[in-house]
Amino acid sequence: MKKIQMVDLKGQYGNIKDIVNSSIQEVIENTAFINGPKVHEFQKNLESYLEVKHVIPCANGTDALQIAMMGLGLKPGDEVITADFTFAATVEVIALLQLTPVLVDVNEDDFNININAIKKAITPKTKAIVPVHLFGQCANMEEIMKLAKAHDLFVIEDNAQAIGANYTYSNGTKVKAGTIGNVGATSFFPSKNLGCYGDGGAIFTNDDNLAHTIRGIVNHGMYERYHHDVVGVNSRLDSIQAVVLDAKLPLLDTYNKARQIAARKYNLAFKDLESITIPKTVNGCDGICDTCDCHVFHQYTLRLNGVNRDALVKYLNDKGIPCGVYYPIPLHKQKAYLDKRYNESDFEVTNQLVKDVISLPMHTELDDQQIEFITSTIIKFINE
Repeated sequence: MKKIQMVDLKGQYGNIKDIVNSSIQEVIENTAFINGPKVHEFQKNLESYLEVKHVIPCANGTDALQIAMMGLGLKPGDEVITADFTFAATVEVIALLQLTPVLVDVNEDDFNININAIKKAITPKTKAIVPVHLFGQCANMEEIMKLAKAHDLFVIEDNAQAIGANYTYSNGTKVKAGTIGNVGATSFFPSKNLGCYGDGGAIFTNDDNLAHTIRGIVNHGMYERYHHDVVGVNSRLDSIQAVVLDAKLPLLDTYNKARQIAARKYNLAFKDLESITIPKTVNGCDGICDTCDCHVFHQYTLRLNGVNRDALVKYLNDKGIPCGVYYPIPLHKQKAYLDKRYNESDFEVTNQLVKDVISLPMHTELDDQQIEFITSTIIKFINE
């Protein structure tokens, strides 16, 4: 059995090596490293894939979130509601812009932001909601958009973990994650479902005026060289990263399908264990249906019930099985984001999840032998 990786980028590279190498070599020979034609080519291809009017590439996913908020004209003191159970980048950019982060609890079943918690948190100072499409599936965007419309709020989708996932409205209409709100942001960090070989990110919107503003912001506020019309930043996707992403983009659905197949196999192995709660999809399927398109499994995350997680992590590591805890500390308990406004009773789900969750290896190169070894090792630990 080959060595188990949390994310097997080397194995994935082996299957696209020729096109990646030749594309990188072409960039080097043409020396168009920044804002070159390859960046624009990738941008157009991603717009077509997502069926969104505008994709604005940038340097990383954190910048994408920050620039989206800058583009919307949010002002210091404006309140922005987001999930407590996620990576710090989401709240980090809110704080960096001197906005007021308002953290709320998440759902037990899909780990995404809780609609009732959002309703409770809205005040006259609220200006935006940032739903995080955690672990690979969308938050309840239909309800979030209704709330936003009723309260005249912006919606900024943090789509760093769910690119390629579909969201299905109650009338059956399907749209790609990240294209529903006023603006969406994603990361192309190497371990993402669509990852480059360095840092990268992008912003999505169907709003022509917002897209124009954001295009200036990412390039020092310039629309014409040395004419700075808006306050901007230096956040551009380089051409080498663009060609890597363009090589992977036609394979994204295949990559996501491989993740779904691996997740089904994990679920099948664990489905009868009372001490493990397997991931559920937002469409309410029993497990992961054969036509699943709502979850792209950036992470495969279990909830443990009455199992010593730390002991399990050590046991797995000793057996050569990597695993992760996403996330071990709620954002409202992080030193940088402590706030006396928060009441622990408002974070019951998050406070429990951080004690219970464990994420298993999940990537496009997982094979049956590896999955069987991972699952049997976990079951053996639980039964001992």
